[in-house]
Amino acid sequence: MSPDEPVRPEPGSPLPERAAILRAAIGIGVYAGVFGMSFGAVSVGSGLSVAQTMVLSLVMFSGASQFAFVGVAAAGSPFAAVPTALLLGVRNGFYGVTMSEFLSPRGLAKLYTAHFVIDETTAMALGQSGPRARRYAFWATGLILFALWQIGSLAGALLGGAIDPTTFGLDAASPAVFLALLWPNLRRAEARWVALAGAVVALALVPIAPAGVPVIAAAGVALAAGFTRARPDPATDVPTPTDTPTDTDTEEAAS
Repeated sequence: MSPDEPVRPEPGSPLPERAAILRAAIGIGVYAGVFGMSFGAVSVGSGLSVAQTMVLSLVMFSGASQFAFVGVAAAGSPFAAVPTALLLGVRNGFYGVTMSEFLSPRGLAKLYTAHFVIDETTAMALGQSGPRARRYAFWATGLILFALWQIGSLAGALLGGAIDPTTFGLDAASPAVFLALLWPNLRRAEARWVALAGAVVALALVPIAPAGVPVIAAAGVALAAGFTRARPDPATDVPTPTDTPTDTDTEEAAS
């Protein structure tokens, strides 16, 4: 190993980023618990029982989709609530494409791994530098958030109408936290332009499109940018004479 090559930790060695990841995950988990209380209160206030509220939190585990479901259901459209929640949840499928590269779940593990692919776990994982740290950040954040979200949902459902989410500004907490997690990934100019384009598309569609559609459209902007970047340029893909190994190069490589 050359002196300039970075030293990589052994697979069984302690993870240097462990403490920092745990602190961040616990901080996000506390927010999730408080935000879950607002969901529990809103859900019960919308006509769902405590048991139905908890089943929704356990099975769906997606704050935006859960709020969309109970909001539309409360308006008297229970059948419209399902596609609305699904539209908001589709973005997690886009996250899964990237997350599978370093999580690599197999068999039944794909089912419970997919359950934890949400905004916060994705942002926390992608904010790390190496595969080990990314996997640890994903699972630490996912498990802490899941536990505290259920506790918060139950507390809010039991308290009922005693909590007013708008009074405490909890309706703005979720996008604020996600923006804070996303911010470190916007260091490259290309990422900033993609984020800006997605935001413009989403804001333009909010007044005219059904709930959930602006999110899907913004995700489509990111997908289009990714495919455009990944597409090889035929003009630059043709090997030049200097790309062809010479006999001298072959001899040097063999020696």
